[in-house]
Formats: sequence, C-alpha cells, structure tokens
Amino acid sequence: MKDLFGKALLDYHTNNYTEDIVTSTNISGEDDLPLPYLFRSFNEMPELEQHALKLAKGRVLDVGCGSGSHSLWLQENGFEVKAIDVSKGAVEVAKQRGVHHAEVNNLLNETDTFDTILILMNGTGIFQELSQVSNYLTHLKSLLNPNGQILIDSSDIAYMYEDEDGGIWIDTNANYYGELDYFLSYKGENEVPMKWLYLDFDTLSKACKTVGLTCEMILEGEHYDYLARLT
Repeated sequence: MKDLFGKALLDYHTNNYTEDIVTSTNISGEDDLPLPYLFRSFNEMPELEQHALKLAKGRVLDVGCGSGSHSLWLQENGFEVKAIDVSKGAVEVAKQRGVHHAEVNNLLNETDTFDTILILMNGTGIFQELSQVSNYLTHLKSLLNPNGQILIDSSDIAYMYEDEDGGIWIDTNANYYGELDYFLSYKGENEVPMKWLYLDFDTLSKACKTVGLTCEMILEGEHYDYLARLT
C-alpha cells in the first residue's frame, strides 16, 4: 500500500489541503471523499456514529481510527482508548491531534482485551470478503472482556442492483453481492485496489451465531445502513 489515505490526512492536518480523495468501486463510479469530513466533530457525525459512541463503556478499542475523531471524543468523555489503523499517516495525525494511545496495527494482530470495540464507517469493510467474516469475528470475540461489546456498522447494498422497475438483479452464481473491489486515488496517484465488504444485517447475524456471538440491531439509518451490537 502507498498509504495515500494517510498522506491525504497529513496534508489536511498540516494545512496543505488542495483536493479530496476520490473513491470508486467495481459497481459504482467516482465519488469525492471530502477531507474535512474525516476530521468531523461529534456534532457533525451521523446519528449512527453518535449513538455508537454514547454506548461505549470501559476500555475501548477504536479500529480503523483514521484521524482519531472518535477516539478524541471518547477521551474527552473520560474513556481509556486504544486507537489502531493500518495507515501510518492516519496514526501520525491521530497522535498529533491528541490521541494518547494510537498505533499502526492490523486488527488480526491485536492481542489486548477491551470492554468496547468500535468498528465504524462501514466497519464490516475490514472483513474484506464473506469468507473472512468468521475468522474476524472469532478474533474479535477473543479480544472482549467479560460482558464486553463490539459496536459495528454497515449497509445492505442490494439497492445498488435495482433495475428501473424496482427489481433486484443479483447474479446468484457470483460472489456475495456486498463484496466490492475498492479503488482510491489522491492527487493523481492510485492506491493499490483493495477488497471491501458491505454486509447485510441477516448475514452478519448468522455469521455471529456460528462463532458464539449474539448480534443485536441497535439502530437503522436512513439509507439501508445500520448499527449492530455483538456480545
């Protein structure tokens, strides 16, 4: 990875903001990801994220912390937070913004235990493919203290396969419809393409059962998105 995401965050944080990140997938065209949005305050966050943060308890792991916006709010409200991200640039920015404990780490390499694990901004994306979900959930379960919780969000993107008559056309012989190839570019450079998973709630719930986790719908958003609590 070239860490273009981290480069963009560092540019914004050091007042070198001239353009936004551009994203696309194998089923959707180019879309701007505004850098200011990645530095949002609590009041600027979507309701799902605000709700998740208010449900946090005990020691918190912020997975895919980005610029540290979630961690900062939690710290300000008295929580002990560990923030991790695979992006070196993102972790650098999170530290510079005041996150006390931020480190470059892949979730599957994490070994500490927590009372709350936060995986937000389409948290199921880090699972990458449907075949990896059980592996990730099993590992997440091992990181939970007794009575701990995982707060994760995602979206059911079946609507993206709708035809003009409102019918859903999904190739049942293809991979799960929420498995996407995700492309990111910044300032004319292309990042190495990656896999990204949007998981509908029923599929997440069934996967949780197979590894001994309970999956509860906490909140449904306005656009096929939802927040779930795994215990």
